[in-house]
Amino acid sequence: MARYEHLPIFREAYDLTVHIEKIVRNFSRYHKYTLGKELRNRSRSMLEKIMEANNARDRLPRLLELRHGLESLKITARLCHESGGFASTRGYLYVAERITNIAKQNEGWIRNTQDNPRRRRRPRQRKTETKQKKTPGRNGPGRKSESEEAGSQLTLNL
Repeated sequence: MARYEHLPIFREAYDLTVHIEKIVRNFSRYHKYTLGKELRNRSRSMLEKIMEANNARDRLPRLLELRHGLESLKITARLCHESGGFASTRGYLYVAERITNIAKQNEGWIRNTQDNPRRRRRPRQRKTETKQKKTPGRNGPGRKSESEEAGSQLTLNL
């Protein structure tokens, strides 16, 4: 399984998800269980899509799904702000800025994936045969002993 904690896009998305969880706690009851629930679910979905894209051989389809998910998250956050879900405009601006930053990183990842299609990870090949070490005998490396020469002559004479 590939690691994803080191990715800047994952760290940014994780921080945003934690922030959304904290903000939705302070929503009114009506907004908490409607738009707040959508915000929380979409932010978690965004994390899952980043992990899937990092683990996939063909990343482009998953990154395009992430692009779509980020647009949905942005629209939901804006709708939530305009309907009075966010306590302040500053809270909304922070979320919108983070979503935009993640979207920019995703676009860079898409560009990099499209430009370098052959730069994919290759699976490691496992060694199935164990190689025996060749140790030089009394006669030195590459020289046959008298018994080995006699054995090879016997096989030739038969």
